Amino acid sequence: MTSASPIALLSFDSTTPEQRKPPGKSHGDMLDARGANWRNLQLGEIDLSKARLCRVDLRGVDLQGCRLEGTDLRLARYDSHTIWPYGFDFRSCGAIGPHARLNGAFLNSADLSGMDLEGATLMGAYLSGADLSGACLRGARLAGADLRNALLRGALCEETRFLNCQLDYVDFRWSELNNVDLSSAGCVRGADFTGAIYPDTLRASLLGRSFQELDCWNPLTRRTTRESLHG
Repeated sequence: MTSASPIALLSFDSTTPEQRKPPGKSHGDMLDARGANWRNLQLGEIDLSKARLCRVDLRGVDLQGCRLEGTDLRLARYDSHTIWPYGFDFRSCGAIGPHARLNGAFLNSADLSGMDLEGATLMGAYLSGADLSGACLRGARLAGADLRNALLRGALCEETRFLNCQLDYVDFRWSELNNVDLSSAGCVRGADFTGAIYPDTLRASLLGRSFQELDCWNPLTRRTTRESLHG
C-alpha cells in the first residue's frame, strides 16, 4: 500500500495592482500595476509591452529603455521630468501631463491637484468636480470643456483658453488669470474669484455679465460671483 502524496500548497500573489513595483527584468506575463506609484524610479531596459499601467504615477520616471508597445497608459501621470522612449508619442497615449492631448476625456471628479498640464489640449473634456488646485494650466486649451464645480484654487491659468467653457461654481480663488479671456466662456454663474490675480479689464468684462450669473450664491465658498469680484 502506497502512501498518499502530500497535497502541494499553492501560493497566491496577494499584491494588489496599486502595490506592484516595476519588474526587475522583462515581464513575460501581462503586468497589472493600475494605480501604482512609480514616481522618480529608474526602470532601465524593461519590456512593458501590453502592461496595464493606467493611473500609474510616472512623474520623474526614466522610461527611455522600456518597450511600450500596446501598453495601457490611460490616465497615467507624467511631468516634464519623465523620460520616454525615443519616438514614443506620449502626448496621445491617454496619459495626463504637459502637452497631453486629452480632447473629450472623462475626468469628472478627478484629483489633478498640482499637476503640470502646461500646453495640454483638453477641448470638450469632462472636468466637472475635478480638483485642479495648484495645477499649471499655462497655455492649456479648454474650449468647450465642462468645468462646473471644479476647484482651481491657486491654479496657474496664464493664457489658458476657456472658449465656450461651462464655469458654473468654479472655485478660482487665489488663481492666476493673466492674459485670460473669459468673455467667451459659456457661463460663470456662482464662480468665485476671491484673491485671484487678473487685470482690471477682466474684472470689467466679468461684471458686465447678467445678474443671474453675478448674483448666484456659491454654496462652497458662501459668496456670490459679484461679491468675489469686489472683494
